[in-house]
Amino acid sequence: MKIAISTSAASLDSLVDPRFGRAARFVIFDTEAQEWVTYPNPGLSASGGAGVQAAQFIASHGAQVAISGDFGPNAYKTLAAAGVQMFQVPSGRAFTAREVLVRYRRGQLKQVAAPNRPGYHSPRGRAWVGL
Repeated sequence: MKIAISTSAASLDSLVDPRFGRAARFVIFDTEAQEWVTYPNPGLSASGGAGVQAAQFIASHGAQVAISGDFGPNAYKTLAAAGVQMFQVPSGRAFTAREVLVRYRRGQLKQVAAPNRPGYHSPRGRAWVGL
């Protein structure tokens, strides 16, 4: 199984970036090979559709699970359509990708059943810009 984690840098010991669509990078961990690879997020600098681009990217790399802090409506729809399960990083403190991977394996992460962040173009979403 491949697990994609949104991160701020290129390491399994990088902090998780809570923004899925605007994360700097993705660590993709292969549970069978016990190996990981990191990729820059192609949606990071997109003027629009960052969540969709990021979701399509990790799905194209075979991820069956995505772990992040927030999933907007478009990213959520794209990931769900690709059969990718989404899990939320607990808020309140910073976690490394390695730490959330351990929490996922222990069943300690909450599965996301709906978008948990408003979209950029929604009236409520404007407050999230620049965070």
